[in-house]
Amino acid sequence: MSEQLTELKQTPLKDLHQELGAKMVPFAGYAMPVQYPMGVMAEHLHTRAHAGLFDVSHMGQVILTPSGGMAALEAGLEALMPVAVSGLAEGRQRYGLFTNAQGGILDDLMFANRGDHVFVVVNAACKAEDIAHMQAHLGDVAQVQPVTDRALLALQGPQAETVLANLVPDVRAMRFMDVLTVDTLFGALWISRSGYTGEDGFEISVPDATAEDFARALLARDEVAPIGLGARDSLRLEAGLCLYGHDIDQTTTPVAAGLTWAIQKSRRAGGAREGGFPGAERILSELAEGTSESRVGLQPQTRAPMREGTEIWDAPEGGHKIGRVTSGGFGPSIGAPIAMGYVAKGFAAPETQLWGEVRGKRLPVTVCTLPFRPSTYKR
Repeated sequence: MSEQLTELKQTPLKDLHQELGAKMVPFAGYAMPVQYPMGVMAEHLHTRAHAGLFDVSHMGQVILTPSGGMAALEAGLEALMPVAVSGLAEGRQRYGLFTNAQGGILDDLMFANRGDHVFVVVNAACKAEDIAHMQAHLGDVAQVQPVTDRALLALQGPQAETVLANLVPDVRAMRFMDVLTVDTLFGALWISRSGYTGEDGFEISVPDATAEDFARALLARDEVAPIGLGARDSLRLEAGLCLYGHDIDQTTTPVAAGLTWAIQKSRRAGGAREGGFPGAERILSELAEGTSESRVGLQPQTRAPMREGTEIWDAPEGGHKIGRVTSGGFGPSIGAPIAMGYVAKGFAAPETQLWGEVRGKRLPVTVCTLPFRPSTYKR
């Protein structure tokens, strides 16, 4: 391992990654596996056909324990995002978005109602800021406790249920976004039926001390292969899912990003708990009147990938720059280059012909609907 990587934080699975021949890279302050000897393309396709095991221990895990009652905690959390927290049933998880006063997205996250507390999972690159944000704004209603002694693994793919049920039979009854805590030989596992690949699967929080044993038990199954960040990125791109810091950031709003599905009726104009979150004026206005630009799928018409930063134009020569690619690459399941990004109002309709400038040459690209590949969640 290089001197640069040794200075980074390590996950509890670092020895296993090395044993499996992973290529390690710096990512969000951690040394993380970008690929294994199988290679990114094969890892991607293996996950789509069987089950892939991802180390996502770099992400932030946080427990919010109410100081008074759950109702006050739920109200406090709702005040930080345009998402309904109250009403989320015990044993259920929901996608959330912290927003700023301008309506931009501070981070996207998952939160779960676990009866007497809320469990939150945030992005690795944002977790220090997120924890400080929650401590500053929820201090009167909850204890904000970062979880520092547990790994987080994701098991994704059509055979994920069969594999995990061999160790935890109860997962067969779980539906998309259910959460479960169960005692096992590996200690208490905190399981959600979710992930970020578009595939059915699970995210599993496991004690550090048993994380490697648990990972080895999963990898002992023929269906399971270790998967790195490279395939994780191509899988989520095919699923049309945003990557924070690329497709969404503090300058993009949930409406422009096409994340309006995450804003429940109760938080919208006329809803039971309308507004009251950072950036409400702008976000509610955009829900009513639309945005100046929108996130769209982009299908390049040549074999040349259009990667992040590619400028999008309205003409093959001259014309106007009307957008940009925020994620792009080759879609192994699609068999062609795919991308997504933002285009100006009036250019977001499916089948709109545009041009992306790649190495000084404008190449044709067509606007398309997202996702590129339908999800297979067990609902």
